[in-house]
Amino acid sequence: MSTEARVESPGWWPSKGTAARDEFVGEELCAKCHAKEADAWSTTPMAHASMHAPDSQILQKFQTLTTTTPPYTYVFAKSGEGWIFSVSDGHQTITEPVLWAFGFNHKGQAYLFDRADATYDTRMSYYKALQGLDVATGHPEGMPEDLEAALGRRMPKEETTHCFGCHTTESTVGNRFEPSRAIPGVSCEACHGPGAKHVAAMRSGRIEQGRQLILNPRRLGPVASLDFCGACHRSWGDVLEAGTKGVRNVRFQPYRLEQSLCWGKNGDARLMCITCHNPHEGLVTDVASYDPKCLACHSQAGEVTSRERPGKACPVETKSCASCHMPPAEISSMHAPFVDHRIRIVKEGEGFPD
Repeated sequence: MSTEARVESPGWWPSKGTAARDEFVGEELCAKCHAKEADAWSTTPMAHASMHAPDSQILQKFQTLTTTTPPYTYVFAKSGEGWIFSVSDGHQTITEPVLWAFGFNHKGQAYLFDRADATYDTRMSYYKALQGLDVATGHPEGMPEDLEAALGRRMPKEETTHCFGCHTTESTVGNRFEPSRAIPGVSCEACHGPGAKHVAAMRSGRIEQGRQLILNPRRLGPVASLDFCGACHRSWGDVLEAGTKGVRNVRFQPYRLEQSLCWGKNGDARLMCITCHNPHEGLVTDVASYDPKCLACHSQAGEVTSRERPGKACPVETKSCASCHMPPAEISSMHAPFVDHRIRIVKEGEGFPD
C-alpha cells in the first residue's frame, strides 16, 4: 500500500498531519519515562534529519563553501547569525538566506530557502565524499538557463510538505502546513504519534489504556511494518506510484527488501526493518554484526533453525553475509554507495536488478 493510502486510513502514520498541535507533548516529556531510548535516539541521523541553518555543523565547520561551474559561482557564507547562499554569473549576483539544512553528515546535506512565497532547494548540496559541493539530487542536468535557475529549484507545495513531513516533526498539524513552527529532526511523536492522551492515561494509572493510546510500531505485521518505515524511506507502493527506475531505487530500503525472495508474497515477520535496525540507535556499520540475524534462518551447519520456511545454508561462507548478499550500489549523482536491501544471490557480471 502507498503511504498516501496509509495516511488516509484511521490511526497514526508517519507524516500524517491531522492531529492538533495541543495533542503533542514534545520529546522532553517522552524522555522522562523513556530515558534510555531518548538518550540513544539523540545521537542518530534521524534525530538530526533537519536543522535550522545556523545549527548545521557542516556549515559551521567550513564557514565558507564555494564551487564554480562556469559561468556560475556558488557560495555558502556566514552572514551575522545565519547563512546565505549566492550565485553569480560574473555580472549579477542573487543572494538568499538559507533557512534549513536537511540531512546529517552520513551522505551529505541539502539546503532550503524561501523566495517569492515558495520553498526552494539550493542548486548545490554538500557531499561528504567530496567534502564540498556539487549539483543537488533532483535538479535538472546540464547548464541552468539563467541566474534564477542556477540559484535553486522551486519545490511544488506537495513535495515541500512531504519533505518536511519526513525530516521534521509537527510541520503539518490540523491539516495545516506550518514549516516555521516545525521541530527539527524526527522526534518521538513523528513515529509514535501525538502523546498527550497517552501521557494523561499513564499519569492517571490507566496503564493498559495508555499503552493503546500511543502507536508501538513493533506491533505491526510485516507488510505494515515495512510500509511504516517506507513512509519516509519509500515502500513498494510509493516507488510504483513515482515510477522510479534503475539504481536510484537502491536508496529505498523497504522497497528493495520487499523484492527479496526470502520476503515472500505476504511478508515474513522475521525479516522487517526492525529485525536488524533499532530505530532508537545509530546505524551499525559493522557488516559481521548482522550475521546472527542471517544465520537464524540460514544456519552454519545446514540444520533447520526455524519451522517456518527455513533457508538453506550458504555453501561459501558463514561470515559477513551482507557483504555478498546485500552489495552496495553507488548513485553517481550522490557520490555515495547505498547498501542494497534486495537480499539475493549475486551472480558475476549481473547488473543492478530493478
